[in-house]
Order: sequence, then C-alpha cells, then structure tokens
Amino acid sequence: MALRLLGHIELPPNRSKGGFDHADVHQGTDRLYVAHTSNDAVDVIDTARDRYIESISGLTAVAGALVSEARGLVFTSNRGEDTLSVFAPGRERESFKIPVGVKPNGLAFDSTRGILIAANVGDPSIPDAYSVSVVDLARRERIAEVKVPGRTRWAIYDESRELFFVNIAAPARIIAIDARDPTRISREYDIPAAGPHGLDLDPATGRLMCACDAGVLLAIDPDSGGVAGDVGLSGTPDVIFLDHSLGRLYVAVGDPGVIDVIDVATMRCKEVVTTEAGVHTFALDRKRSKVYAFLPQSHRAAVFHDSA
Repeated sequence: MALRLLGHIELPPNRSKGGFDHADVHQGTDRLYVAHTSNDAVDVIDTARDRYIESISGLTAVAGALVSEARGLVFTSNRGEDTLSVFAPGRERESFKIPVGVKPNGLAFDSTRGILIAANVGDPSIPDAYSVSVVDLARRERIAEVKVPGRTRWAIYDESRELFFVNIAAPARIIAIDARDPTRISREYDIPAAGPHGLDLDPATGRLMCACDAGVLLAIDPDSGGVAGDVGLSGTPDVIFLDHSLGRLYVAVGDPGVIDVIDVATMRCKEVVTTEAGVHTFALDRKRSKVYAFLPQSHRAAVFHDSA
C-alpha cells in the first residue's frame, strides 16, 4: 500500500451540520488551514508535529481555503456572508474581507498580477447569481463579475497558460478566464460526463484532471479540449489533489468514504484507502508526502503518509 495511516488529530467538535470543506497547506510555516464549515471557522494544524493549533472564528459558512506561497497569504471563501478573507500565516487576526458574489466557494489566484477569483455557487432564485468574482488584491476590491452558465464547483490557475479554469456542474463544462483580461469567459470545454467537480492541473503534461459526479476522472487537453484519458472512481468524488513529484492524484469519495489513489501516467487506480463515511475533503502536504483526511463524524483529521 502507498498510503499508510500515521494517526489522528483531534479537532473541535462540530457545532452544527456541515463538517469540513476545502483545505490547503502553507509549506513555509507548516500550517494547514481547513474550512470547518459547521463552526464558521478555519482550523489550523501544525503539519510538522501533526497537532491542532487554534481556530480562526468569524467566517460564516466558510467553504474554501487557498494558500499562496509566492505572496505568503491565505484566502478563504465565506459562503454564508458573500465575502473573501485574506490574511498572512501567523497573523491570522489581522485579516480583511472583500465582498464578492453569491455564495463563494472555489478559489484560484494569479500571484504575479495579484488577481484572485471566487467561483460562486450562486442561488437559483436570484437572477445571474451563477458567476465568478474577480478581485484585485492590491485594491482590495472586486473589479469584475463574470456570468457563467451554471453552478460552479472548483477553480484553479494555470500559470503557464495564464488562465483560470472553473468547473461548472451543469451544463457539464469547464470554462476558462484569461488572467490578462479577466472580465469574460475566453473559452468553454464540453465535458462528456455528468457533474465536473474536483479539478487540478498536471504540470508534466499540461492536462486538466477533472473528477466528475458520474464517478470518473478525466484527463482533458486544454488546447484541443479532448479527453486524453479516463479512469473509473469508487463513487461520486469531491476534492482532488495531485502530488506532482510522485505522479499520484488523490480523490476524496464521501460515499463509501475512501481516497482513490490514481497513477496519472497510466490513468489507473493504484489503491483505495478507507477513511470514514462522509469524508469528501482532505489536504496534501507535498513537502512531507502526507495526506490529511477530515472526518466529519468524529471531528478529526486522519493523517496518512505516502511511502511511494
């Protein structure tokens, strides 16, 4: 087996339904930030010692967490108050918030330009609520609102192409927004599987790795839009992360509660690791090849090491 369980980290009990959402790791300070949505807080974990440090409160229905190593910043999307939060690791109490669109979720950041996007889940009862908010970090304000064809899922930034990519649940597609002109959709890709959800980029091939609700992982060529490979998954996926050095993609599947480990070179599932029912999110510490799966029923983080 590649993933070996090292142990568990106890986190604050859930105050309401919802559990955890997205997470990311700041390698420079060994701090992991996970959205504890049910607590309106972000929990902070020391990845060097694998221990809980503290919780950052006042983030209503926090959903997304994204780290910029280049800028030394952490961003959160606060779905319950339609804002983004920005703070530096170790200076979390000095955060500031920026208003965005309806129910922000996925985040992506162009560190060169200081442009942050929020993929908004939206509300079907509100006209034009499906959108991507574009924020100028230096100005601390939203500079554009890009209308999209449906509910967004996750978002990433491709530095080599200078493009933001955002998954759309239905119609099943990936949209691209050019960082040089982030006021409109520059391209759309039809996805031949229902419910594009998790999204990452394989820098070795330049392909987009798109995990779909239909229970399949697709490798998409952003130049042609074609499917370069596919592999079946254990169920409906959510978060995915690629360990570039190992060439392994980890896929969280909440039902039955597993992590699928995919070899991206061969597009084959190497192993299926049991977590806990309902576990749909995790974080990847690439420096130590560790995976942190967040367990909503027992409010813990299960820590795995990939022994390659």
